[in-house]
Amino acid sequence: MTPVNPPPQHRTSPPKPSEAVHARLLRLVHDDPRAAAEAVPRLTARQRAGLDPPPIEPAALAPELLRALRREIRALPDDTRRLLLLAAADQHPVAAHAYLRAVAAARLDTRPLEAAEAAGVAQATAGGVVFRDDWTRIAAYEAASPADRREAHRLLARVLGGGSESVRRSWHRAAGALGPSRRLAAELRTSADRARAAGQPALAGALAERAATLCPDPREHAGLLARAATDAWHAGRPDRAHRLASRTDTPALDGILALRAGNATEAFDTLLAAAAGSKRPAESTESLTLAAEAAVYTGDLRRAHEARTLARRLAVPVPGILPGLTAAAEGDYETARDLLREAAGRSGLGGEPAAGSTPTLLIHAGIAALMLGDHTRATTATSRAAAAARAGGTPVIEAQALEFRVYADFWTGRTRAAEAAAREALRQAYATGQDNGACHLRAALAMFAAVTGDEDGCRAHAAAARGHALARGLGLPAALAQWALAFLDLTTGRFPAAAARLRALAGSGPGHGHRAIRHLATPHYVEAAVRTGDTRVARAAHADYERWARAVGSPDDLALSVRCRALLAPGTEAVEHYRTALDLHARGTRDLERARTELLCASALRRLRRRAEARDRLHSALEAFESFGAPHCAARARAELRALGTPVSAPAATDPAALLTAQQLTVARMAAEGATNREIADRLDLSPRTIDHHLRGVFARLGIRSRIELVRLLDASTGTD
Repeated sequence: MTPVNPPPQHRTSPPKPSEAVHARLLRLVHDDPRAAAEAVPRLTARQRAGLDPPPIEPAALAPELLRALRREIRALPDDTRRLLLLAAADQHPVAAHAYLRAVAAARLDTRPLEAAEAAGVAQATAGGVVFRDDWTRIAAYEAASPADRREAHRLLARVLGGGSESVRRSWHRAAGALGPSRRLAAELRTSADRARAAGQPALAGALAERAATLCPDPREHAGLLARAATDAWHAGRPDRAHRLASRTDTPALDGILALRAGNATEAFDTLLAAAAGSKRPAESTESLTLAAEAAVYTGDLRRAHEARTLARRLAVPVPGILPGLTAAAEGDYETARDLLREAAGRSGLGGEPAAGSTPTLLIHAGIAALMLGDHTRATTATSRAAAAARAGGTPVIEAQALEFRVYADFWTGRTRAAEAAAREALRQAYATGQDNGACHLRAALAMFAAVTGDEDGCRAHAAAARGHALARGLGLPAALAQWALAFLDLTTGRFPAAAARLRALAGSGPGHGHRAIRHLATPHYVEAAVRTGDTRVARAAHADYERWARAVGSPDDLALSVRCRALLAPGTEAVEHYRTALDLHARGTRDLERARTELLCASALRRLRRRAEARDRLHSALEAFESFGAPHCAARARAELRALGTPVSAPAATDPAALLTAQQLTVARMAAEGATNREIADRLDLSPRTIDHHLRGVFARLGIRSRIELVRLLDASTGTD
């Protein structure tokens, strides 16, 4: 039989797969580099680009590796292979932990396992058999005949009891079946429902997929496939989910897949249709909740009104942030504030989350808190959402929670923690097939890079985010990436460029911009417009922002509104506004913006020749910028101090961890260990040119010129001789 993805006949290396495909491929091959090396050349061009899902079966991913391992297994004695088969059947895809009982029930002699240990294939322990790796376990199972595999499953089923073991007993009974069976399919469906209710989507998906295989009824078969696809998605198995979904017609599932990896505008329409067509209120509510997320990602907040209208017609609760989004889009800021506060209250700040707060609704609580400027509540909600998703075996939702958690870290001045968290969330988003979430995280990383002075990184992340976002109708990451580039221009004194970018952002519609990002960026827009002499535009932008800030009542939003007023006011009046803004910042949490307000205040004081107060505020701002790792802002503070006649030198390069971004520090450490640019690029899945950019940035920040100096500096910082 011809393989689905035959390997190329020539020796030239195929193009590398996209970052998203690479992450998903590693997950499929159990992070085994041997299997990954064999699998990559077998991918088609569309699979490498992420346009088609890669193969999901081991035999299609790494057949040569599997053949070699099967030969190794078949070289072992028959009794050894039987024990290995029984252990492999007990471990995957449904771990039953029944191996030792099966051995005892069949009165098997375990001494033949010594041959497996001698061959380095597996090791016998007090808890069972531990295989050398996942691929050896797969080979031990596949090296056996179908009849022997069925016999192993039947033995495991016999020793498993009822109660908590009934679900796994059902699996092994079905795996030992010879053909379709309505009775076994029904038993598996019930077991899948139990596993799903217990928060075990991976187990539920395996049971539902097996039930579909055994089900003789075509209509039930399709329903079971749809359930299996949904479970596979929630369990972080996107490629299996896509392949199963392609064999059924389920609007709700199609909407989820489009929201996470397709066109978000189409996802909104599909989810609305799914809500309208469902006969179960709970399913309608879930589809409407996801439609609200689609409105957030697209930036088409006015369409949230359609979802709210449908919820009322269906007489189901209007979920999550949907009501607040609708009111905000309609300009009713006071109502939006009240509704967003209600949604944010589900975080359970200071206690347990509100009753019925699923991980998804906790994410909505976090988004609502971010819109209200309540970063403490946002941190609580998103952290609890991530923990609940992790406990429930749903890595897709965990990645979504982390996606919004990074905002709270960033705005409160924990830029390096936010960057590290965003990179971990990005890896997880790619691995679980959430390319749209990954796009949002790339835009967030562009913003972090702008603050930390990584110009190359900022432009690279922004370009990647905007390219994906504009193709998928994702207004949120498109706007965030644009803001990142504008902030970079603003902090490096390129005021006309910053004003132009922010003016374009203010005028961008759904799919290209986002109202929430426009609000957040307005204080920077006002600053850039004032710097370029366009006070008319600055006053108009400030008017709407002030109305929002007054309605929400967040100390930081109010502070930034007053800062805008200061920028538009003359000398002494401006200073009074800046002081008021700093008093408000003292009650808030946006420490980075507080430091920027202090810098602007000090600049105004210097122009009024109030040198002592200006100097004190500049030292305070400089200390904050250095702790945040914001070199461009710190450079402006030093320039102001020098203008006051106070010489300030740049910080000595003694602590690389404090001076470099997370990515730069990783590259620096690899380079210090002796890795070449190409080796670093391969390990980080980046281009050698990008690594060269990073290293030049490392040398510039640390004030060094060679890798030898880099080794000495890193050794000194870690206390290594």
